[in-house]
Amino acid sequence: MMKFVKSGAPIVAALSGIISPKDLNVDSPTSIRNVAATVAHDAMSYYKGNVTTDPNSVDIGDVPDPYYWWVAGALWGAMLDYYHYTEDPSYNDVVLQALLHPTNLAPTFNYVPKEHAKEEGNDDLFFWGSAVMSAAERNFPQPDAKAPAWIDIAANVFNSLVSRWDAGNCNGGLLWQIYADNPNGMTYKNSISNGGLFQLAARLARATGNQTYLDWAEKAWDWSAQVGIIDPTSYHIYDGVDIKTSCKQVNKASFTYTSGVFIYGAAVMANHTGKSEWVDRTSKLIDGASWFFQDSGKSKNVMYEAACEPNDKCNYDMITFKGYLSRFMWQTSVMLPSLRKKIEDYMLPSVKAAASVCTGGKTGRECGMKWYTGSFDNKAGLGPQMCALEAIQGLLIHQAEAPLQGDAIKHVREAKWKPIDTYKTDVAETSKRDAPDAPRTSRRDVSSPTKKSDAAGRFPPGGSALALVVLGLATTAMTWAMA
Repeated sequence: MMKFVKSGAPIVAALSGIISPKDLNVDSPTSIRNVAATVAHDAMSYYKGNVTTDPNSVDIGDVPDPYYWWVAGALWGAMLDYYHYTEDPSYNDVVLQALLHPTNLAPTFNYVPKEHAKEEGNDDLFFWGSAVMSAAERNFPQPDAKAPAWIDIAANVFNSLVSRWDAGNCNGGLLWQIYADNPNGMTYKNSISNGGLFQLAARLARATGNQTYLDWAEKAWDWSAQVGIIDPTSYHIYDGVDIKTSCKQVNKASFTYTSGVFIYGAAVMANHTGKSEWVDRTSKLIDGASWFFQDSGKSKNVMYEAACEPNDKCNYDMITFKGYLSRFMWQTSVMLPSLRKKIEDYMLPSVKAAASVCTGGKTGRECGMKWYTGSFDNKAGLGPQMCALEAIQGLLIHQAEAPLQGDAIKHVREAKWKPIDTYKTDVAETSKRDAPDAPRTSRRDVSSPTKKSDAAGRFPPGGSALALVVLGLATTAMTWAMA
């Protein structure tokens, strides 16, 4: 099991330049925080929504094309993780602005806004719900008196999802899409939508003790198992089933993120119920996810997106997927410490490999997509940065507080951040830079909806330039302009 070696030596200010991810020392919390700060900085350089001059802009909280709105929800989940693990508050105000902005949160406080109707499905909704659930589980401040507490917003997301449970076809399950005018999803019941409901219900059950959430978590699991989305033997998670074939033919495409969502949901159920069957299911799901880790040579136990990386067919959704398996594997090790060693056997080689390919892009330290290659593959972008960030920062998870539950969850109103402890990390602040232009692409295939032409990134940067020379990091930052 991974253990950190503590050092009593204070960190000394030095103009040593950017902390290179390739120099990561997985046994040093300081090194991990420094590298996580660098990777987070480069991930956030792709976000432009905080510099708009229009306080009502749909760009606020969204990410630029070619990424879809759901990736923004996933990004804020990653940045909540970043703060929780590193205690670096540099991006907290931006996260708050994104999560609370009306064009994301919606007047109904459930992340089903009309502004993103053309690109939102049930799976997309889960990623925003997961982010606010994390905020609730960590008592992240929610200062907007006009909006509910994070835990209540997460409950609203849950209620929105279960309101679309389709008992009339295949004895249940969620369809992929929400709106009938969205193509390719009004007959398809996919694993990520149903796994998202399962995980969110499990987390709400643990957080609140409410039996209704527990019942729904079991219901979503049972349905997924009955239709074959969860393989009863291998515990692979498959992509989905279609009501046009009475859900009898399973689409056996498989992706990292769906396994991650189910793994963590099962782990939360095990932690909450204390039942051995959920521990067993979690362990088997991790075994089932093992086919997403290279099994030979120098790349043994290195995570990859098996469905698309070897043939270079990953789209802009898929290049973010490894981040969510990384996130939920690490979080599972908190819910079930008995599985920590098993998880680290996969994640430590993956983390080292991810850091080793962060040697390219516009900064010369951005991360590539294919971790198993051992070198940068010219695939820099928000997706690869998010994947590397979730993998690397997860090394710190056991130094952070576990997800709260019951009366420990509070509605904290004051958004006041403690200064970063420089004895824990060299990096006091990080900054934003201009992102490279990226070509548009479809979301999942050519017939999928595309974002509006006025996507994020069209506004010039705002705020004042601030030269930062921090402990071990010399860079130029732009102040985060808040509307």
